[in-house]
Amino acid sequence: MTAIPDRAPGLDPRPAPPAPAGDASGWADRRAWIEEYFDRTAAAAWARLTSTEPVSRIRATVRAGRDEMRGVLASWLPADLTGQRVLDAGCGPGQLSVALAARGARVVAVDVARTLVELAEARLPHDLGGGHIDFACGDMLDPAFGTFDYVVAMDSLIHYRPADQVAALSRLAPRVRRGILFTFPPRTGALAVMHAIGRLFPRGHRAPAVEPVREARLRRLLAGAPALRGWRPGRTHRVARGFYISQALELLAP
Repeated sequence: MTAIPDRAPGLDPRPAPPAPAGDASGWADRRAWIEEYFDRTAAAAWARLTSTEPVSRIRATVRAGRDEMRGVLASWLPADLTGQRVLDAGCGPGQLSVALAARGARVVAVDVARTLVELAEARLPHDLGGGHIDFACGDMLDPAFGTFDYVVAMDSLIHYRPADQVAALSRLAPRVRRGILFTFPPRTGALAVMHAIGRLFPRGHRAPAVEPVREARLRRLLAGAPALRGWRPGRTHRVARGFYISQALELLAP
């Protein structure tokens, strides 16, 4: 997806901070960079984007795209999640967590940005039906969060290199019983244009760079990951709404 900068639209064409692919220290370095952006620079912008307040035309396309993607991911999970444990990995303001809890899920909602977690808690409805949400600020890969029936990572891996995305999924997989749903930024001509537009704006106004990858390459990386042996790619769906371009992929447990 295109993360929304604090003042000006556009993707950040800067290279990511150097990190060896699949390296744990590289994951931590990039995570700290993302935390800085979402917890401080763009906190107000994301609070407004995920509300019902009027936004600019560009941000409206991102809001619509996120809404569509959230609906797609939710539709891939059972209608009745009663008693099932779901990790909302990179929960942001918690909209997906609330939707899944309303189906009866026991959701662990984790985000690296404390400001977004606090926003999610403040917006939490009084009645979640039979479900429950535990919010936490931290690393979504932390094994201390336990085991899950499903993991959903909506636009939370998009700022990491493809090999690091697969390494993250490999760390989650042993603790997942049924499936993992995640999104990635597909390498497309439109996304390349957005990178070019991003160069027009001051460096300090840009969002963290996403890491586009061709689906075929991502599937090869997934197939070659030892920890994902036996896992099968399932459904896939691309959402393209203006400045929001993101693709969902389902991984099914052995």
